[in-house]
Amino acid sequence: MHNKINLAKYITCIIVLFFNITIFSPSPSKLFAQPSGSTINNKAVPVIELKGNSYNKGLQHGRLLKKEIAEVYTKWKENIRSTVKGDPDSTLSVFLQKTNFKPSIEKNTPEIMQELKGIADGSGQSLDDVYAFQLVDEFWVYLDEQMNKANHHCSGLGVAATTSHPAYIAQNMDLENYMQGYQVLFHLPSNNSEPEQYLLSCAGLIVLNGVNAKGIGLCVNTLMELKASTDGLPVAFVIRGILNKKNGKEAMEFLKNVKHASGQNYILGIVDSVYDFEASSNQVTRFLPKGEDQSIVYHTNHALVNHDVKEWYKTYHQQVVDGSLKERNSIVRFASLQERLNKKSSDISADLIKTTLRSKDDVNNPVCRTFSGNGYAFTFSSVLITLGLKPSIQLTYGSPDQSVYKEYFLNSTAKSR
Repeated sequence: MHNKINLAKYITCIIVLFFNITIFSPSPSKLFAQPSGSTINNKAVPVIELKGNSYNKGLQHGRLLKKEIAEVYTKWKENIRSTVKGDPDSTLSVFLQKTNFKPSIEKNTPEIMQELKGIADGSGQSLDDVYAFQLVDEFWVYLDEQMNKANHHCSGLGVAATTSHPAYIAQNMDLENYMQGYQVLFHLPSNNSEPEQYLLSCAGLIVLNGVNAKGIGLCVNTLMELKASTDGLPVAFVIRGILNKKNGKEAMEFLKNVKHASGQNYILGIVDSVYDFEASSNQVTRFLPKGEDQSIVYHTNHALVNHDVKEWYKTYHQQVVDGSLKERNSIVRFASLQERLNKKSSDISADLIKTTLRSKDDVNNPVCRTFSGNGYAFTFSSVLITLGLKPSIQLTYGSPDQSVYKEYFLNSTAKSR
């Protein structure tokens, strides 16, 4: 009798186990969308609050991250040495001599120059180095002109608000390997002239993307083939200029009217709406990837509607526009976004956006770029910004296939998701 009972229990356990496996096991795509396991880190990007006037914000930045700034600047210069096969200080000196961004910075975002002085004083780094480090895209432009060394980074998207969800903008911020480990999220409380902000950045850098408490958010990615300017406003300063605005009209006017230093795509979220603009030094052109549908936008690193192209990119750009160039990294990633977002905007959830940002539909050209010591770039952080009445930023420490999104609300406390 005892053996019969044990046998019955055993059979029951097998049936239950089979039921659980067959009925409740998630599909491979669901497993991918919700990472777990020993390779997943729960580490949060460090949050640093910067208060006071612009100089004091920079001073706090420099003092609190003095060690990290020294380390990443050293790695930055070694990366330059490896790239140009020459002395990094001499290379940076020539780069700064051949560009003249400061008048535009002083005109459009004068407070940021004071912040850079504070970073330099707080960190003990030279002001020239601190200034040059902000010019991420502009230095890539310089290298492109010298060496035809294009950089393909970042995949971004935006979804307007519907009755089922608020507006979202999001991106994988892909950067060079030397920045790994120096992720930081700056929190800027509101003051008389600026709204509260969360800014994704790297130690020693003022911003990469972000959101403010007025429901204005911004994501960016390089468009190297578009014409640049040696006296325009650099990308980091454009971002800060926009996020300092208190309403969408001012943010939009700033983006459209400022002279841009680098070819760049801007995904701008304003409360319930999303916009995509391809910006060159001479024009800013709105891009609608789904025809007249203004509710969904997405982009990678090739221009499609702005034809203000550098001479040496004319053939490449024409091939992109006529669809004959299909294997390029940026084009493959764009196709992945296009396929995954081929839905009604009401059907695109925060979870679907995260799944898209984790995607590796093409192993050689993935949207999500896991860090590799042998690679040159990786997903520094994956960012999902929620707009509407309760704006927030969710971000990962490294690529989203290996780390968990942490959420931070404007005028609220942090949460994990």
